[in-house]
Amino acid sequence: MLLSSMILFLVASIFTLIFFNTKNVQQMRSFSLFSASITLILACLILDSFDPNIYNYQHKFTYTIGSEILNLSYTFGLDSLSIYFLVLSSFLVFLCILFIWDNKYFKEYAISLLIINLFLIIVFSVLNLFLFYIFFEAILIPMYFLIGVWGSRERKIRAVYLFFFYTLCGSILFLIGITYIYSFVGSLDFEILMKHEFSNLEQKILWLCFFLSFASKIPMFPFHIWLPEAHVEAPTVGSVLLAGILLKLGVYGFLRFNIFLFPEASLFYSPFMFALSIIGVLYASITAIRQTDLKRIIAYSSIAHMNLVTIGIFTFNILGIEGSILQSISHGFVSGGMFLLIGILYDRYHSRFLYYYGGLVQMMPLYAIFFLIFTFANIAIPGTSSFVGEFLLLAGAFKINFITCFLSALGVILGGAYSLWLYNRTMFGNLKVDYTLKFADLNSKEFLVMIVLFLFIFIMGIYPSLFSVFLHYFSSNISLFLI
Repeated sequence: MLLSSMILFLVASIFTLIFFNTKNVQQMRSFSLFSASITLILACLILDSFDPNIYNYQHKFTYTIGSEILNLSYTFGLDSLSIYFLVLSSFLVFLCILFIWDNKYFKEYAISLLIINLFLIIVFSVLNLFLFYIFFEAILIPMYFLIGVWGSRERKIRAVYLFFFYTLCGSILFLIGITYIYSFVGSLDFEILMKHEFSNLEQKILWLCFFLSFASKIPMFPFHIWLPEAHVEAPTVGSVLLAGILLKLGVYGFLRFNIFLFPEASLFYSPFMFALSIIGVLYASITAIRQTDLKRIIAYSSIAHMNLVTIGIFTFNILGIEGSILQSISHGFVSGGMFLLIGILYDRYHSRFLYYYGGLVQMMPLYAIFFLIFTFANIAIPGTSSFVGEFLLLAGAFKINFITCFLSALGVILGGAYSLWLYNRTMFGNLKVDYTLKFADLNSKEFLVMIVLFLFIFIMGIYPSLFSVFLHYFSSNISLFLI
C-alpha cells in the first residue's frame, strides 16, 4: 500500500536523520532532500492511482494494536478532499528543504519539517476522530521549536506562546466533544459516526466545540491574533508551512467533520459564519494596508484569503465548496511563494521594515519579476490560480446572498490595494542605499524554487480542471447531503 509505505518511510527517515553524523553535512543534506523527494513521489503516485469517480475512501489500510490490555484498531484512507492536501504538504516540505540547503541549522530544520510532514499525512488520512485530535495538536510541537527556538527576533517567545495558547485552548472543547461522542456512540471511527444521527441540540453544542478548534487554526476573526505574531517571528520555512498548509487544517476540519457529522447545525450556524468571515476579510484587508513589516502584510493577507474560504464552504453549493478548496490549494502556492520572497530579502538585508526598501527593480530585476507575478496571483488576476478559486466561491456566495458576495468582493478589491502598494514601495522609487548596500539577485537555488511555484500557479490558472476533477463528486455530495 502506497499510503502505509509513505508513513513508514517518513518515520524511518526521521529516526535516521536524528542519529545522522552532523560532520557529514553534504550527506545529511542529500539524505534529507532524498527523503522529501521520495515522499513527494509517493504522494504523486497515490494521486495518479486515485479514481475520481469513487466517493468511498481509497488506499485504505487498518493498523491494529492488540494485547491483553488494549485492543485498538485504526483505519487510514484518502478521499478526493484529503488527497490534495496530502500532495500539497509533501510538495511544500520538499521546496522548504531545498530552500534551507545552506542554513546553519539545516539538521534541526529538516527534522522538524519531516515530522510536520508525517503528522500532516496522518491527519489527512486517519479515519479515527481521537487519533485525528492527537496529531492535529501534535503539529504544535515542531512548530513551537521552529518559532520559539529558531525564530528571528526576541519577541519570538511571546509569538510562540500566543500560537500555543490560541490553538491549544481552542482544542479543549474539541476534546470534550470527542469524549461526549465516544460516551454516547461507543466509537470514534468516522465511517461509523457518519451513520449516527445526533439530536438537533447535540449537533448545535458539538458543532460549537469543534468550531472553536478549527476557527483558531484558519484563523477566523476574532481568533486571528496569534497569526501575524507567529509569522513575523518564524523563520522563512516556518512561515511557508504555517500559511501554506497548517492554516488548511481548519478548512479540512470544517469540511470533514462539522458538515458531515452535524449537517443541521452547519445550516443553522451558516449566517454566523458568514458574519464572522466577512468581518475577518474586511478587517484583515484594512489592517494590512497600514502595516510596515513585510511579513505582517502577507500574514494579514492570509487571514483575509482564508476567511474568504470559509464563506465558500458555508454556501453549501457546488460552486462555493469547489472554489473554497481550490482557493485553499492556490493559497498554499501563492502565500508560500510570497513568504519565500520576503525571506530572501531578510536573508540579504536582515530587515523587514518596509521603508528600508525601495527601487529594488533596478538592482534585482529577476526578483522583481517574480515578486510581480506572485503579487498578481495574490490579487487573483485572471490567468493565476487564485482567480479560479475566488471566482467560484464568490459565484457560490452570490447564489446564497448578494450582500455577502458584495462585501466579500470588497475584500478582494482591498487586497489589490495593499498588494500593489507593497510592490510599489519595495520595487520602485529611489534606492535606499543607507540600508541596502550590497545587492544580489536570485541565485540558482532560489530561482529553481520560485519557478516551480510559478509553474503550478500558472498551470492551475490556465487549466483548473486538472485540479478540480477530483472535487466534483465530493462537493456535489455535500450539496446533496444537506438537502
